[in-house]
Amino acid sequence: MAEAGHDTRNGSHLTLSIWHPDCWTLQVTEDADGGIFGHGVYTVEDSVKGRFTAYGDSTDALESLVGDIESSPLVDSVWRLDNSFDLDKRIPTPGNVSQSLLVMYGHDRSINDSLVSNGFIPDKAVWIHDGREYWDVVIEGDRTRIQESLDAVRDEMDAEIDVRHITSDDREAGGLLRKGILSERQREVFELARERGYYTWPREVSATEIAEELGVSKATTLEHLRKAEAKVIGALP
Repeated sequence: MAEAGHDTRNGSHLTLSIWHPDCWTLQVTEDADGGIFGHGVYTVEDSVKGRFTAYGDSTDALESLVGDIESSPLVDSVWRLDNSFDLDKRIPTPGNVSQSLLVMYGHDRSINDSLVSNGFIPDKAVWIHDGREYWDVVIEGDRTRIQESLDAVRDEMDAEIDVRHITSDDREAGGLLRKGILSERQREVFELARERGYYTWPREVSATEIAEELGVSKATTLEHLRKAEAKVIGALP
């Protein structure tokens, strides 16, 4: 029973894969041998200051990535922070070396405000690699609210947003799968992806590796996953 004076609300946790135009993090990581973690952004007049950790498998790869950030026309300034005092050490990164950064850039190029204003509250550091941003967010509301909020962000930022994973406060994903909302093939691909760590953060397996295990093309695998994800969203209360 809910306590007096408090509402009982349903919510969901989502992992979103996002692309949007004129974003420096997406441009510098598209072909980089490494990636970036975003730890928080703060609006200062018409600009945004963000805390980031860039990582790479080698010093040369990291230096190349940070150099691309510093030279990006979409970035106003970059401050390399002293890693010896860096709390980011508590966050495991896929690479062997990392550099903490404070980056200033244009407010209109940040998708953070659009997500938050539409009800998506960041739950973890944002992981950016291979030209995509991966946001773990929580949101209150039913499936209609989630879909409307996703569409609003897409329209406001001209963004491409894929739902990579979703769980509800009152239903587990496995329960949804047992309800028969997925075809046999969609369930097979979706469950294999979950078991292999495709939806974990950081991701433990790629779509290509899943496709090879299934003996189908990457395009077919992604098509099954997208359809399964859409049905799971539709089945939420």
